[in-house]
Amino acid sequence: MKNKTLVLGASENPERYSNMAILKLLSKGKEVVAVGNRAGAVNGVTISNQPIPSEDIDTVTLYLNPTNQRPYYEYILSLKPNRIIFNPGTENYELESKAEKAGIKTIEACTLVMLGTGQY
Repeated sequence: MKNKTLVLGASENPERYSNMAILKLLSKGKEVVAVGNRAGAVNGVTISNQPIPSEDIDTVTLYLNPTNQRPYYEYILSLKPNRIIFNPGTENYELESKAEKAGIKTIEACTLVMLGTGQY
């Protein structure tokens, strides 16, 4: 069963939205996988600076601008998530198109707002 969320663009910096998303996901009982530019950790979640193979990713939530997403296209699509959330500033028609062709739902929304309003 797919039940994990991949936070792509994760950061140890508590002022970053990706960091806030990790904490909010954990507070809602979600399992989190985190990949960022720098290795580290947030509240017990290891941030890898390399793609992490996984077969049970339900949601990929993006915190990378479209240019920085390009190296991750194959990785994201290979995970076969149920959905990809494009947070504000991460909207990317090219990746959305590739995902939709692969049968992956895409959403342009804010993960933090979705979690806060029960829409996640």
